[in-house]
Amino acid sequence: MRFLYPAAFWWAAGAAVAATLVRLVRQRRLGAAATSGWLFDGAYRASLLRRLPALLFAAALTLVGVALMEPVLPLARTDVRSHGLDIVISLDLSSSMGDRMGKNAASPAAGAFVTRLDATKAAIRSFVERRLDDRIGLVVFSDNAYVITPLTFDHRALLQYIDMVDDQILRGEGMTAIGEGLAVANQLLARQAVTPGARNQVVVIFTDGENNIGREPLNVLAESDAAGIRVHVVGVDLEQEIRRKPTVRALISAVTRYGGRYFNADTERALDAASREIDTIEKGLLVSQTYQHDAPVFDWFAGPALVCLALGFALRAVPAFIDQT
Repeated sequence: MRFLYPAAFWWAAGAAVAATLVRLVRQRRLGAAATSGWLFDGAYRASLLRRLPALLFAAALTLVGVALMEPVLPLARTDVRSHGLDIVISLDLSSSMGDRMGKNAASPAAGAFVTRLDATKAAIRSFVERRLDDRIGLVVFSDNAYVITPLTFDHRALLQYIDMVDDQILRGEGMTAIGEGLAVANQLLARQAVTPGARNQVVVIFTDGENNIGREPLNVLAESDAAGIRVHVVGVDLEQEIRRKPTVRALISAVTRYGGRYFNADTERALDAASREIDTIEKGLLVSQTYQHDAPVFDWFAGPALVCLALGFALRAVPAFIDQT
């Protein structure tokens, strides 16, 4: 322990000396008697317990002086509790994510060319900006899955990495390994879990296709449920033909059965609405450990000082402790 403002102790000491001098001046205003010698006899001396209020006031003043010096611990580990979750965003970077967003909608919007990837990144950025109390990580996948950022509270850095994601990162790949993207997300959550098995872990998958390489998504989804991880899937402009396939329908059904949600987003507005819906339904308590330099501990002394002061005043109300001088 060290003190940020040690000079404050001298101010407290000066106040204590001043209070003592005032008390001594008041005690000198006494009358004299011929029998005053009797007062020095042990039988006539007041009990030391009568000085308890004064001792409590002195202790309170000392503790206040120490608190004013702002004591700190050079390095302290603390538990941070926030109303948030551990969330991993798993983003599909298959070659079809470079297609125009909304081309499968009934009435595609006219105007500037916006790819599925650009629209998805915009929705993810909006989602991250709303989740102030969450630890969020980013995984991308195509033929394989890769961690872009681990779980972090540094959302500013996370947003920078999201901006840097493009269709050239996984050049040479182009398939859709949804199972791999989910498996890596599960591993990331398990590796950084503060309380293993707690229901405060979520994976959000953004994909525009069906799994056509790598691990079977249904098996990985079962592993997610066993680990207490909820999984939501956002179908980015998913074609009707793909949505009708048995494997895709089975995946959507399994996601719902395990407590997650499936969202079909064939426009930019629908994509943003899906991210907002996930934001609404996913709330929880997150506990994380942090190391703090110069952690203030003045309350260790201020609290006992208030207790001593309160006890001192309380004893002053008891006739046996009233100072008649």
